[in-house]
Amino acid sequence: MALNYIWVGFFLIALAGALLQSFVFGDWAVYERIINGTFTMAKMSVMDIALPLCGTMTLWLGIMNIGQKAGAIHFLSRIIGPFFAKLFPEIPKDHPVNGELVMNFSANILGLDNAATPLGLKAMNSLQELNPHKDTASNAQIMFLALNTSGLTLIPVAIMTQRFVLGASDPTDVFIPLILSTFASTLIAILYVGIRQRLNLWNRTVIGTLLGSIVLLGVMLYIFTGMEQKNMVFASKLASNCLLFGIIISFIGVAAYKRVNVYEAFIDGAKNGFNTSVKVIPYLVGMLVAIGVMRDSGALEFILSLVKHCFSWLGNTDFVDALPTAIMKPLSGSGAKAMMVETMNNYGVDSFAGKLSCLFQGAADTTFYIIALYFGSVGIKKTRYAVTAGLVADIGGAIAAIFIAYAFFY
Repeated sequence: MALNYIWVGFFLIALAGALLQSFVFGDWAVYERIINGTFTMAKMSVMDIALPLCGTMTLWLGIMNIGQKAGAIHFLSRIIGPFFAKLFPEIPKDHPVNGELVMNFSANILGLDNAATPLGLKAMNSLQELNPHKDTASNAQIMFLALNTSGLTLIPVAIMTQRFVLGASDPTDVFIPLILSTFASTLIAILYVGIRQRLNLWNRTVIGTLLGSIVLLGVMLYIFTGMEQKNMVFASKLASNCLLFGIIISFIGVAAYKRVNVYEAFIDGAKNGFNTSVKVIPYLVGMLVAIGVMRDSGALEFILSLVKHCFSWLGNTDFVDALPTAIMKPLSGSGAKAMMVETMNNYGVDSFAGKLSCLFQGAADTTFYIIALYFGSVGIKKTRYAVTAGLVADIGGAIAAIFIAYAFFY
């Protein structure tokens, strides 16, 4: 029901924006832009997202099936089981989905989008098998989605590379603030969903895991902050690619050792790749077209101007110049990236607004895209408070990014 209100709301906002543009500002071309935008977004949903996703889904579902036959997924689930048992109490102990969740979160943390998405869809399908109400999001699915929308990434190479391309004096100066911002959004997601689900988060397992993560985070920060830009990019890409290749080789090696028919296991798992990719197309088209209509109508630009005016009483409104990235991020990843680049071009790559826009870009993920993709892949229609959880993580990450930016850059 929440998605229904949001979807209709996007079109109503777009209508208001179009009427404002045409009757107040005399911009009658707005309707042409909107219609052209609907075709563009519909085509992008299929050609640029669903079809490329089909290939990666086919590959990684095949690899995951090999890992499952070899027992590697079960092994991972036993390692991380105690922590996930606290966050996902609905999942049985030693269930293979625990290992799938680990794989997805690991890929997200390393910024491996091509691998993270199919691994996440595989985990969502496994969670759906445990879901007693197939059209309604379960507690475990909501927690999983909230963690994904929080966008936890330890190596934000893409953002630092973009700063390097635009000529930043020190492209890596946003590294530590970025890590702190994305960690804050993830922590907020865990706390919000944990409170809503009345989970016992104040226990040794959860606290110990979070403290361990902070220590690991500190070690990684220490290592990477001592590197130059080129060395950091090279090291992060090398580590990510070696990890992915290592996963593939280890799954195949262990399966072969256990006399599993590796190729047959791959084919059996890969068969579901195409079906899953096709199934999400209506959800992607519906959500992305609605977002595109709202953007092309000029409504989003008007909202940004209104927000800036509302915060003018604070006196210092420098952070408002970067807000387009924060507002666009839950709606569109490519749109948020464009807003980030535009902010750095308009105000300067080393300006406060330019750096804050980078924190906004890295502090969260594309909530509505993830909801449409993940829930669409399993036919979830009643999302309960999943949208709210994702947006709370986004807003919390954005607020944290503002305070962190003022602490580091102002």
